[in-house]
Amino acid sequence: MERKHSESEMKEDQNEKEETVTAAPENASAYMLEVTDFSKKYRNNKNYAVQHVSFTVSAGEVVGLVGSNGAGKSTIIKSVIGVLPFEAGTIKVGGFDVAKQSESAKKLVGYVPDDHSVYEKLTGREYINYIGSLYGATKEQKKYVTDDLAKKFELLSALDEQIAGYSHGMRQKICILGALVHQPKLWILDEPMVGLDHQTMALLCKFIGDYADGEHSVLFSSHNLEVVRKTCDKVVFIREGKLANIVDLTKDRDFDLDTYYMELNEVDRDA
Repeated sequence: MERKHSESEMKEDQNEKEETVTAAPENASAYMLEVTDFSKKYRNNKNYAVQHVSFTVSAGEVVGLVGSNGAGKSTIIKSVIGVLPFEAGTIKVGGFDVAKQSESAKKLVGYVPDDHSVYEKLTGREYINYIGSLYGATKEQKKYVTDDLAKKFELLSALDEQIAGYSHGMRQKICILGALVHQPKLWILDEPMVGLDHQTMALLCKFIGDYADGEHSVLFSSHNLEVVRKTCDKVVFIREGKLANIVDLTKDRDFDLDTYYMELNEVDRDA
């Protein structure tokens, strides 16, 4: 369903989120993301959607979040970006506590949702500039996205067209560009390969690896284990809302992700 936002509402959102200079927390750690003993329960549900999950994402690291449908991957991601409140544990982004220092934490994050939520009445260029303004992106940062990245992702020719006319894949691309406009320290993607052709998938995989340099990190969820194998430094397996395993692929590139994933599913069926 299309989001309807008036121009005045968009300006109010921008004013509310105007960037301010925020000092790094005194207890800043080496991790870009720290999820510690995280638990989340949805209203009117007696069972936890996610319970006692802990993992980290270091600076310069690409981490994959893997699990079957309903395992809790999107719940974790939406709690990390500050959309969902949670019952227990802590989540820190760049040392900032998501629950207590939400604005400072959010400024460090770029998020690509799995539903391609965008302002359909805007053109691609207007959308990128608007998102950039919300996060305080510089003119140079916006220009880099609208010129260089739009060309790289083959969206340049459609950038001045209304998003309502974009295909599924084009909407995914504009969400990716919008998430990168402020050059976030932590880039988070929820099922980013869905709807992309093979060429764009290969391009995105390479770009994710290039983006995760010494200053930036990437966390993404995926069912595509081949993409995870080629792209990630570490894989966090989630099963039934709980941490099943953390695999460091930098130490074991021969780890059989497919077999392990199937074994997890067999456990689910046999339980």
